[in-house]
Amino acid sequence: MTKPNKPIVYPYIPNSVPAAKEAMLKAVNAQSVEAFYADIPEAIRFKGKLNLPEPFLSEAGLVRHIEGLLSKNTSAREMLSFLGAGCYQHHVPAVCDEINSRGEFLTAYAGDPYEDHGRFQALFEYESMMGELLNMDVVNVPNYDGFQAAATALLMASRITGRGEALICGTIGADKLSKIRDYVRPHLDVVLLEYAPESGLMSLGGLKAKISEKTAAVFFENPSYLGFLETQAAEIAQIAHENGALCVVYVDPISLGVVNPPVEYGGDIACGDIQPLGMHMWYGGGHGGFMATRDDPKFVLEFPSRLFGVSSTRVEGEYGFGDVAYERTSFAVREEGKEWVGTASALWGITAGVYLALMGPQGMVEIGQGIMQRAEYALRKLKQVPGLKIRFDGIHFKEFVVDFNGTGQMVESIHKKLLEKGIFGGKDLSAEFPGLGQCALYAVTEIHSQADIDRLAATLQEVLK
Repeated sequence: MTKPNKPIVYPYIPNSVPAAKEAMLKAVNAQSVEAFYADIPEAIRFKGKLNLPEPFLSEAGLVRHIEGLLSKNTSAREMLSFLGAGCYQHHVPAVCDEINSRGEFLTAYAGDPYEDHGRFQALFEYESMMGELLNMDVVNVPNYDGFQAAATALLMASRITGRGEALICGTIGADKLSKIRDYVRPHLDVVLLEYAPESGLMSLGGLKAKISEKTAAVFFENPSYLGFLETQAAEIAQIAHENGALCVVYVDPISLGVVNPPVEYGGDIACGDIQPLGMHMWYGGGHGGFMATRDDPKFVLEFPSRLFGVSSTRVEGEYGFGDVAYERTSFAVREEGKEWVGTASALWGITAGVYLALMGPQGMVEIGQGIMQRAEYALRKLKQVPGLKIRFDGIHFKEFVVDFNGTGQMVESIHKKLLEKGIFGGKDLSAEFPGLGQCALYAVTEIHSQADIDRLAATLQEVLK
């Protein structure tokens, strides 16, 4: 225990030393900490005491405390998990963690030249492999996550077309929609489009009715948030182009070994999250957003984030890697940049590059096929459980909606029973999509075995009796 009036010197906060605090206050001509904060109005100051433990002044005590907190969690390592909805349990090859934990890359902020120049080449290689996967020419250094990438892609479309409206398919997840709306305000108005209740596919009639000369972009996900493929993608892109709008498509990159990339059916800007490509499900991390376009200056110059290219040097046969059109970015011109980009998730770009290099084209085909086969097997098994239905006809890639309305039970109570059996059920959709009633979104990836899926089906049958 600390003595009541003795100043606390925190081992991890050097400036908590009293002499250091006094020197800092003197440098800004403040008599006290309270005087330093005098410009902050009293009305918005927090007057209470934060609910924090007493300071841990030893490393051993701090480690013990943190380990105690972590032990309260139950993770997908201890439980069989069918959660997804944007963050997935894929296999992470050991080499991904080995490379991204190296000192040259671990602090990969945005690839600035004050450290190892090899980072530029690593990110160029990532962009090149992503470009091959997407069949696009230009891919950015990853930004925060797929949500930001989606919003940025729509702002790019707005700048390119000079228009101020985005039409978005109504099957989008609530979290992503919220992020997009916050990020694009006040430049874009967001309008949701209807979808067919049986298939989940975008209503083409609704799209034709709402698209206008104000529309900058038509946005949809493929696979959709609810798991099925948008088989009308080419028709959607055609309607967008006929009305002078762009087609922006959000994709799961791990699907692209078996599903055509957006450019093949008329997509102008592809975007998404690279988390499935060699990243663990880490709370608050492990995400990186990508945008991709063709090599057209009209598109390239609207990227707000960094792009790395390769160029010859004065030495014959030697090449260098560096920024392309750096003046576009807020890194170069701050408030005059296309957007305020801030931190890049360069470390995850490097990780995804390692994953793609390890997998190769054939590996991406095989993993996509394996995921689709497992999802189809799970669909067939769950349809055999009395009271269960699968919502939305069509082709599913990794996720699907399980309908529990016929069971007479709530998804919440069913999932509590599954937890008692060592299983994380899917995401409860009853609040997000109230029109679906008691439904949940389940995810199946390459890590699930036939025995895992059989166990889920048998356990559901047991808890639904």
